Amino acid sequence: MTSPLEISPGLVIQGFTPPLSLKDFRLIAFDMDSTLINIECVDEIAAAAGKKEQVAAITEAAMRGEIADYKESLRQRVHLLTGVSVQYLVQVYSERLRLNPGAPELVAACKAAGMKVLLVSGGFTFFTDRVRDRLGIDFTRSNVLEVADGKLTGRMVDQAWGDICDGMEKRKMLLETCAALGIAPSQAIAMGDGANDLPMMGEAGLSVAYQAKPKVREQAMVSINQGGLDRLLEVLR
Repeated sequence: MTSPLEISPGLVIQGFTPPLSLKDFRLIAFDMDSTLINIECVDEIAAAAGKKEQVAAITEAAMRGEIADYKESLRQRVHLLTGVSVQYLVQVYSERLRLNPGAPELVAACKAAGMKVLLVSGGFTFFTDRVRDRLGIDFTRSNVLEVADGKLTGRMVDQAWGDICDGMEKRKMLLETCAALGIAPSQAIAMGDGANDLPMMGEAGLSVAYQAKPKVREQAMVSINQGGLDRLLEVLR
């Protein structure tokens, strides 16, 4: 890639000359936690168990790419949620979860241009389903928390596609969605903030880092370091 170029405050590009056209793309894939939304859901759930600091430290290390086995790190964090009431997840969604600035505007602009929208998350269906319905997202993939007697068991439920949505599963889902739509991966945009987003970002025609970890900013074609998600529209006409 060419050297990074800050084209306006907090908006950095590398490897291409703007503007690109929205019409060149048919799919946009978003990470959820700390990308499309303002929180790491697993950390907020852990607060109910009095273990937010412990869980957040693992999350931060995983997002920075300092933990090689993402699946095991997520299993460790989910185990620490054992016994938390599902009602607390409702509280996290209603009281703490907010869409990041510019999220509705960017999704709406992409849909108006005829693009499909994919949400792929190492988080949980409890939240991705609600964000999907709120924004009119077309496809999702994320993890299912196991519940018994209204409380989290500390485990996740295997799904037809596999056990845990990690970085490689995000990549696989991006490629499968492109194939289902009959498009090339070069016609997809992938946006994320953590190391587990890099596999899908590496396949997409345009990779976008949003308020991201250093490792992700280094590899992304667009880095949005200030402002909202819709700043992507400054390089897409």
